[in-house]
Amino acid sequence: MNIVTLLPFIVLIGAMFLMTRSAKKKQQAAAQMRDHMAPGTGVRTIGGMYATVKEIGEDTVTLEVAPGVHALYAKNAIGAVLEDAEYNRIVHGTTDDLTIDTPVVPDDASSLTEAPKTDLTKDEDEAPKLDLGKHDDAEDEKPGDGKADGDAGAK
Repeated sequence: MNIVTLLPFIVLIGAMFLMTRSAKKKQQAAAQMRDHMAPGTGVRTIGGMYATVKEIGEDTVTLEVAPGVHALYAKNAIGAVLEDAEYNRIVHGTTDDLTIDTPVVPDDASSLTEAPKTDLTKDEDEAPKLDLGKHDDAEDEKPGDGKADGDAGAK
């Protein structure tokens, strides 16, 4: 046989070998990740649920999905084992970074209902006007071409 006729078969076999090799590496990495589970670590299931590991069996894992609620899962259902900081950030919303500037929200609405501060240059009985973006002379404006909506040739 000619080498040119065997070349497509060689390329096909090589591609299949590379694909199965990468799949085996991914499976080994997932198995190694599942071996690092210990009671008390946070995990994410393949369904996207976050839980805490309570017990580890031969092929199963008992997860605490809510305080006092335990569920039995297969080890293969664990999608990721999370670090403590990442798990607390996602589940509890806590951060260890104190440099984040978050706005302070008041505990009550009293600061929102206080009377507006008056302008000292005006009289005490004159309340300041609020500009709501509307002007009084907006009604007096006419279309620039001199035609009204009801006129013939209006746009």
